[in-house]
Amino acid sequence: MAIADLKTLLGAAIKAERSVLGISQEELAYRAGLHRTYVSDLERGARNPSIESIQKLAGALETSVSMLFEQAGSGNLAKQLVEILLVEDNPRDVQLILRGFAKAKITNPVHVVRDGAKALDFIFATGPYAHRRDAHSPQIVLLDLNLPKKSGIEVLEQIKANETTRDIPVIVLTTSNRGRDVAECRRRGAIACIVKPLGFQSFSEVTPRLSLAWTLVKPKADTSAAT
Repeated sequence: MAIADLKTLLGAAIKAERSVLGISQEELAYRAGLHRTYVSDLERGARNPSIESIQKLAGALETSVSMLFEQAGSGNLAKQLVEILLVEDNPRDVQLILRGFAKAKITNPVHVVRDGAKALDFIFATGPYAHRRDAHSPQIVLLDLNLPKKSGIEVLEQIKANETTRDIPVIVLTTSNRGRDVAECRRRGAIACIVKPLGFQSFSEVTPRLSLAWTLVKPKADTSAAT
């Protein structure tokens, strides 16, 4: 299912919930603290909403985010959840990130690998991940810079050098906020750099640059998987 289809389904769900409440687009926009034109664009499937906007709309519609998406796809939308690859060798940081996702009710499948070599194997379906050749590549990569075997910079370079993976959004996780380091990561293709320790607020600041798909939420327990 294309991203455009997802946006259309979500827009239809928002409109349907608004109709149930018997309120206008203007009233929904007022309740959610959003501009009416923005709400109109969402209902038409013409705009990618951020997580923050979806949460505001769900509240204004007196429903939950997960129920809104469930209404959008009648269960089918949940199957379109994109996979997130977390490349992090520090167990404590891994737990903090996964807890942040859980707190924000993001239940996208999260795969965790502990070094740069395994990250490349996972992305390109080689070595121990050769069985993934028929699977989609992860649609979001959260990449620590200081990794064993291959550095985060090496992983980033190989992702961006390959025609089949260069469009995957990569968010670099770093312990440094030095301008030179951030500029270098951006030069090599990272869409953002987030300084650790990090919380979900850090992720929400970059979601407008990501496709709608990674913000999808479904009512499921724990979909994270450590490898």
